Amino acid sequence: MKLTLDALLMLDAIDTAGSFAAAARQLHRVPSALTHAVRRLEDDLGYAIFERVGRRALLTPAGRSLLTDGRQLLAAADALECRAKRVATGWEVELRIALNALVPFALMLPLIRDFDAANHGTRLRFSGEVLAGSWDALGAGRADLVVGASGEAPRDTRFVSRPLGEAAMIFCMAPDHPLAALPEPLSAQELSQHRAVVLADTTRTMQARSAGMVIGQDTLVVPDHHAKLEAQIAGLGVGHLPYFLAAEALADGRLVRRQTDASRLQEPLHLAWRRDHDGRALQWFVERLTAAPWQAQLAQAVRLP
Repeated sequence: MKLTLDALLMLDAIDTAGSFAAAARQLHRVPSALTHAVRRLEDDLGYAIFERVGRRALLTPAGRSLLTDGRQLLAAADALECRAKRVATGWEVELRIALNALVPFALMLPLIRDFDAANHGTRLRFSGEVLAGSWDALGAGRADLVVGASGEAPRDTRFVSRPLGEAAMIFCMAPDHPLAALPEPLSAQELSQHRAVVLADTTRTMQARSAGMVIGQDTLVVPDHHAKLEAQIAGLGVGHLPYFLAAEALADGRLVRRQTDASRLQEPLHLAWRRDHDGRALQWFVERLTAAPWQAQLAQAVRLP
């Protein structure tokens, strides 16, 4: 093989240092050995890599092209070495965390900062899930850890789950919506005559869930809670929202809260992961997400005042 990683490291050092002599000092080699190695490489490749201008060593156009792509190989080799080292030490290359829509992402930011400070190199990848999608993401392997999986935990021996408390849900609508003028509690019959704004369950393999609807009710399916909030403010339908998300719109009058015959007041939340996953990054997050300080922050963020 004419080109090796050691040869690329040598070319990189010469180009960065600007001369053979400076690169030799950096590589702890004598200049003559470096000069001989470059000449042999040029002979093997069949073209010049450097041209000498005074004491400077400048890359030829072919040499520049070679080193530009070669530096990508050096970076990839370095990343490969780091990944292998992390695997050997028990730290995952990447930890995939699915965050249920009922948990504010802002609560994760201090944990991410603390995790980064440990400087162990595991990448974090967050995704959003709704309803049964949280459990499906875990079972299908799209996520290693689920924060705030809602509803009842499935009877699946592959999962370990811990309760995280409950999220307060309120039934609300625009103040000029026809249901807003009716006496409380609103009946299922009254609700069935008006469209509900609902989230699309993100499950791909499990049976999709619906929540807070009545039989025969028309629906407007939206992609996330922020779209649901905006649709209900616009008067396009009614439905349950997490209190933390609706609080501002309730305070300024863009939404009003109403009681129903079957208002869902609380939605159970869970922390869940696969039993066969024992990486240190997962353990790090589980320890902190099950600790009293973070759970107190979660409770304060998602409960009714």
